Amino acid sequence: MNTEEIIDKRKKNLKKDIGLITLIIFTFLIFRSVLFEPYRIPSGSMLPTLKIGDFILVKKYSYGFKVPFSDLAIFDLNLNPVYLFGKKNPERGDVVVFKFPNDTSINYIKRIVGVPGDVLEIKDKIVYINDKAVKVEEVDGSEYLKDMDERYKGNNLKFFKTKVDKHDFVIQQDVDNIYTSHLDKTIIPKGKFFVMGDNRDYSSDSRFWGFVPHEYIRGEAILVWFSVSMPNQNTQPNIRTERILKSID
Repeated sequence: MNTEEIIDKRKKNLKKDIGLITLIIFTFLIFRSVLFEPYRIPSGSMLPTLKIGDFILVKKYSYGFKVPFSDLAIFDLNLNPVYLFGKKNPERGDVVVFKFPNDTSINYIKRIVGVPGDVLEIKDKIVYINDKAVKVEEVDGSEYLKDMDERYKGNNLKFFKTKVDKHDFVIQQDVDNIYTSHLDKTIIPKGKFFVMGDNRDYSSDSRFWGFVPHEYIRGEAILVWFSVSMPNQNTQPNIRTERILKSID
């Protein structure tokens, strides 16, 4: 085999490699855009359901299959998703990732509390949906306090089991926080959703900045696939093996 033949063969192999790499990258991007996408939890607003350092998987097609890349926020251009077979509404209690309405380049994660048409009211930390109080029952919080982030350990925290439609979960409250959120009776508009963090006294959510449009919802959080604990900057990271592959309710 002469030099020219060797060069030609290398060029052909290079083209094949580039083609394969391009296909892999494109397939991965389609997978993330349409099917599933990973996210990391950076804050404690969803404690105790989601911990700081959790890595979660978001199901992108829970509310309809989107045309790939149709919901990206590029520079100042905020694109709304295009649905292939129509869309469906999230349900009360779903944990969703969405584009923050005040800055669509940022993703938030919260729980759906009110859906279009609901009459929502909050009094003394109790949520009322269509004039019915969402029942809460205090539970032992020792399990949740074991791996609590340092910034919350000094607070007088209480934990309450609750249920919204098909979802059973636990919320966290600081009973010494006198600045309780209050919401007069509000009707959730068509195409909008009211969201709250499970860490009720330490969450920036719809109580403070309003509703989330359907088109801003990126998907439903369904699974913690990995988790790392770092209680403070002076400690070594610790893998939370008990949270690996934990479903999100």
